[in-house]
Amino acid sequence: MNSQLAKKKKVFVGLSGGVDSSVSAALLKKAGYEITGVFIKGWHPDWGPCGWQEDRLDAMRVCAHLGIPFRDLDLSREYKKEVVDYMVSEYKAGRTPNPDVMCNQKIKFGAFFDWVMAQGANFVATGHYAQTQNLKRKTQSYSSKLKISKDLNKDQTYFLWTLTQHELSRTLFPIGHLIKPAVRKLAKKFGLPTAEKKDSQGLCFVGKVDLPDFLSHFLKPKKGKVLLASNEVEGNGNEKEIGWHDGAFFLTISQRHGFTITQKTPADEPYYIVAKDVKKNTITVSQGTKRLNLKAKPFCPVLLRDVNWISGALPDFKKIYLARFRYRQPLQEIKIKSCSSQTTTSLWQSDCLQIEFQNPQGAIAPGQSLVIYTKTGECLGGGIIV
Repeated sequence: MNSQLAKKKKVFVGLSGGVDSSVSAALLKKAGYEITGVFIKGWHPDWGPCGWQEDRLDAMRVCAHLGIPFRDLDLSREYKKEVVDYMVSEYKAGRTPNPDVMCNQKIKFGAFFDWVMAQGANFVATGHYAQTQNLKRKTQSYSSKLKISKDLNKDQTYFLWTLTQHELSRTLFPIGHLIKPAVRKLAKKFGLPTAEKKDSQGLCFVGKVDLPDFLSHFLKPKKGKVLLASNEVEGNGNEKEIGWHDGAFFLTISQRHGFTITQKTPADEPYYIVAKDVKKNTITVSQGTKRLNLKAKPFCPVLLRDVNWISGALPDFKKIYLARFRYRQPLQEIKIKSCSSQTTTSLWQSDCLQIEFQNPQGAIAPGQSLVIYTKTGECLGGGIIV
């Protein structure tokens, strides 16, 4: 980190109580920034896990150890409205939402970012595994790029595709150039109280929860039919009822748990959800992972809505790009086409895009985020699968 840049620069670090954000704060202080640690309180139901109190204490301990100010920020109301309500409504409609994307957009780089800027800070910093690259406007039409982290297994750019130049140009990712073992090593070197703490898992701010159980507090379970895919039914080829489930809105495409099969087959292979109908409250299943790709074809278009380009400009649609529609999924080659004829207009957002995969893809579910990359590791943006 540039020590000259750090002089007299105020940075508010989002401290989760974990090792990644703790090391981020330590590195920024070492670089000479004026650091303030902030613990963001999200929404936590009475019936859910309550580990946030311990996380807050750990964040306080880190600040005390580093000798930096500690602040609390209660964003529970915003989190309930923007993340939880969104997630429940998407599942109710039969789509597969990504609450971590919404958490970053509306909370960490929304309400938290705005609050930090109102406090007079120069930068926001988080423990995300991502990198930024600043460019001179004389040579580029934008000033900041979002790049994948050095640790490809931990890279979190998939959850950051909604960022714009407004947020990215004033955001620091201090550990994006490191791999996880190096972060752990630094935590011990700095003597941080979180050095041995296990990585957090589960829903952003809420923690590790059983999704059907979580949703059952908002959506009433409703018994429905499990149907065997018609191509696997002997005889007339119609779908056949082979089991039951507690509600199609609790389940998602490619899932292999959460339903009961009452009519087993000699093959005894696992069943995967390949389709669902929320209105009829049915799910359709198929055996074997290869069967998930039966309906997938090269160049079969996937439509995106709510598209965001981080640079503020459309990319060159003549090029081949890479994309993923699940976290940690291997990147896939794609072509991008506009749903309209105006493909040369410089826009921050586009109403609709067509994504054509160069190889067959399976288990693509509406509501998921599809995130687009260059072959050099830049995250260009993304959209929501229709």
